Amino acid sequence: MHMRKKKWARPELEVCPYFHDFPENCRNHWSEVFPVRQRLEMELGCGKGVSTARMAHENPSVNYLALDLSADVLGDARRNLAAAYGQDPIDNIHLVKCDIEYISRFIGPEDPIARIWISFCNPWTRNRRHEKRRLTHPRQLMQYRDFLLPGGEIYFKTDDDTLFDDSLVYFEASGFSCQYLTRDLHASGFTPNYITEHEKRFVAEGIPIKFGIFRKEETVADFDPVHWLPPQFSAKPSAPCPEGGSAHV
Repeated sequence: MHMRKKKWARPELEVCPYFHDFPENCRNHWSEVFPVRQRLEMELGCGKGVSTARMAHENPSVNYLALDLSADVLGDARRNLAAAYGQDPIDNIHLVKCDIEYISRFIGPEDPIARIWISFCNPWTRNRRHEKRRLTHPRQLMQYRDFLLPGGEIYFKTDDDTLFDDSLVYFEASGFSCQYLTRDLHASGFTPNYITEHEKRFVAEGIPIKFGIFRKEETVADFDPVHWLPPQFSAKPSAPCPEGGSAHV
């Protein structure tokens, strides 16, 4: 399904002070684009930014980078940010247009990312050859390790059972330990949960939302993430993943 071209998006983004069309220019210097240096988090595939806008506005003591490939959806995200902030200055979030597959070209080891948010990314389940395109595949996770702070976390949620189960294996193989896991986020009582447009639709259809928190550990096995193949057994992490509890941004 292709989104209709939005002719207004590019002109609006070009005059937006918190939009980046050439993010490689900020590599290793992202903390400097914000007026206040503080905790830095990143959302991969922010889409229209409905939940992103709420999260950033409610957490002014955190700086955010919201990444997406499409200028059209980033145009929507800019409008949703303007609506969420109202008269408040939009000074703790920047919109970044880039291809996340090559994220190491835009985010460097000197960029202190404390948390990564991945919500409802493309599951790539129709063809096994396309699994390497997943945002949770080891090919991606090993790139994230380069700039994620020690003990940094990835918050991951999806409606797709296959993607979630496969991702449990990906995270373990890439040196991330599971800190929290639920296969029904909305019944778990976990907070905070910033609900996306996709999430609203899935919940209305009765589809449980799978969610996990994965922490970067110091050591990881030496392997080639590009040519990595999953083990031929069911996707169950060797270490237990606790359910229940809450976390606060």
